[in-house]
Amino acid sequence: QEIMKWNGWGYSDSRFLFNKKGQAEFTGKRYRLSGMIIPGLKDWFENTFGASLQHKTPATPILTSSAVQPPTLNEAFVEEVKSTGIPFSHDAEDRVFRAHGHCLHEIFALREGKFGRVPDMVVWPNCHNDVVKIVELACKHNVCLMPYGGGTSVSSALECPPEETRSIVSLDTSQMNRILWIDEKNLTAHVEAGIVGQDLERLLNQSGYCTGHEPDSMEFSSLGGWVATRASGMKKNIYGNIEDLVVHVKMVTPRGVIEKGCQGPRMSTGPDIHHFIMGSEGTLGVVTEVTMKIRPMPEYQKYGSVVFPNFEQGVACLREVAKQRCAPASIRLMDNEQFQFGHALKPQVSSIFTSFVDGLKKFYITKFKGFDPNRLCVATLLFEGDREKVLQHEKQVYDIAAKFGGLAAGEDNGQRGYMLTFVIAYLRDLGMDYYVIGESFETSVPWDRVLDICRNVKARIIQECKDKGVQFSPLSTCRVTQTYDAGACVYFYFAFNYRGLSDPVHVYEQVEHAAREEILANGGSLSHHHGG
Repeated sequence: QEIMKWNGWGYSDSRFLFNKKGQAEFTGKRYRLSGMIIPGLKDWFENTFGASLQHKTPATPILTSSAVQPPTLNEAFVEEVKSTGIPFSHDAEDRVFRAHGHCLHEIFALREGKFGRVPDMVVWPNCHNDVVKIVELACKHNVCLMPYGGGTSVSSALECPPEETRSIVSLDTSQMNRILWIDEKNLTAHVEAGIVGQDLERLLNQSGYCTGHEPDSMEFSSLGGWVATRASGMKKNIYGNIEDLVVHVKMVTPRGVIEKGCQGPRMSTGPDIHHFIMGSEGTLGVVTEVTMKIRPMPEYQKYGSVVFPNFEQGVACLREVAKQRCAPASIRLMDNEQFQFGHALKPQVSSIFTSFVDGLKKFYITKFKGFDPNRLCVATLLFEGDREKVLQHEKQVYDIAAKFGGLAAGEDNGQRGYMLTFVIAYLRDLGMDYYVIGESFETSVPWDRVLDICRNVKARIIQECKDKGVQFSPLSTCRVTQTYDAGACVYFYFAFNYRGLSDPVHVYEQVEHAAREEILANGGSLSHHHGG
């Protein structure tokens, strides 16, 4: 909490800003982009959104405790929690910090210093047994519990209902962050559910293992949160989604502790209880401990990228890769708008040589090969495993890409694409400093509907913005981020300049609602992995 923003994404010391010269830079020291100047971002930002650095909408800098509603405490519950020795707080800052996820409307309100109903109290259990005690006391005293992991939810799951009259208690699992054991014979690890992704991987790496589960939020999201939202990771092609990784789950409910009687890899005795737990988003109980599969760390990792003349060719290539079941650890296809955006995020390089070579490459792709810079799109790739197998695999994928007009575009572009994954969430805060609001949402869709859904949803967003009085043309863009035998996961990003709108968040929500309707009409799902 000390090192995180209370009204934006991520670490307090890491943010995009435009300096006095009007150049974009990314502050802090935590990321590869940290401390770098990004010369192309200002032009891209102003041209894309019609935004101007003269028109600022700064956030409320300090959390004012007096603006937060005083807590509604259940005194009998508080007394009994005290007697257990489990730490708790009803400090305004602690409560506000756990009152939201990262939906646009939540962050927008925080930036304006507006707080609705927030939890009345926060408790910090240290282990499974502490959770059992807290749940028993909550039942006894009719108190609401809201499990809290990393706070990265984008499904409004952490919002407190304003009409709730009972005391609401945020159960923060962050102190339950230990790996309890590693079983090297069965390649499993038994882990407390409050651990966040980056800590889990770091600790497992020390023993030579990994889970391979890397959602974009892995720096902050928790293992319990992954289970509760049925999460998916970037490298699911090798390691699987969370439902493939989980062997055993312990969950505390008002009716007692639910867990399977053994750790067998599969059972056929009625419906699988894990499928009730995964995706339940804290409505049925608190996930406290998880046994999950682990793998030896890969000996070799290689990035790559492919440029296609257009999005259609790129999708056809991904389809073929999925059909041949030879997908690398990760394969993502960006549309042209995202390619241009990625280009705008290139940091300044001191060596004249690098930029010259980049220029040469660009010339080769756009002129020499007849690629239209306003139509081309890029796939980023990540291969992992034994060195020999990776190199074979790489050749197989590049051979398929060539059949669809794809041109290998180097490791650097691939690596940069994945590095940007972790800083991209910081960009929304920059936008909000200058009247620009945006959001991403995702869907899963059968292969034969991928092109339709991409085209129709992007067009619907543009049309809806026009109809709802948005005065500037919006950014409406997509990428295919996961492939399956029978379909793919598609991410949409949209953002617009809201100058001149009296209720921008309402307009945004109307547009998003229409976009989701369009997704359903085109055969897509409401969510592939964010939860609902």
